[in-house]
Amino acid sequence: MAHDLSNHRKSYEKQELLEINCPENPIELFRNWFLTADNSEMVDEANAMTISSIGQDGFPKSRIVLLKKYTWEGFIFYTNYNSEKGKAIINNNHVCLSFFWSGLEQQIIIKGTANKLASNLSDGYFESRPDGSKLGAWASNQSEVVTSRKELDNNLTSYEAKFKNQEIPRPKHWGGFIVKPISIEFWQGRPNRMHDRIRYSLQKDFSWKLERLAP
Repeated sequence: MAHDLSNHRKSYEKQELLEINCPENPIELFRNWFLTADNSEMVDEANAMTISSIGQDGFPKSRIVLLKKYTWEGFIFYTNYNSEKGKAIINNNHVCLSFFWSGLEQQIIIKGTANKLASNLSDGYFESRPDGSKLGAWASNQSEVVTSRKELDNNLTSYEAKFKNQEIPRPKHWGGFIVKPISIEFWQGRPNRMHDRIRYSLQKDFSWKLERLAP
């Protein structure tokens, strides 16, 4: 079966990205873009991002996770450390994050290194989660093969009984990663495929070098 998509085209004409409007620190520009996306009716989940890692099989793999916090230091998300994703990152912490907000014709690509978040910070976030999400972290051996949906439901029921009427602790295999960027690229769609691409690269003195890339 073949499906020709060669005529699928869109003209990007909403905004522009010029060097004169770029601050020295890319996190400031990220914050400006993110707040706009988060408040836009054209963006459903502004904090949904793609994370790409190199698996233990040597292949890259990308999947959607949710950004839970960003600071001047980096970008934080949470996962099961024993999952395929968690094991891949622990084995090779060079990762790439990307945001694509189609309604705003914007994309951000972040290359960096991921490291486990301090345990107390993971504890603090876990405590803020709804009980159902806490139980899910216990009940799901993420990425492992299961026999059926019933197995998952039975696991959840078992942990509901185990932690009934008590505080649900954070599993030691579940927690946060912080991705510390070494480069952040901002992409703004423009007409005729002449898109704006501005890349910030971290220098040895921890300043940021700004460059324009050809589209």
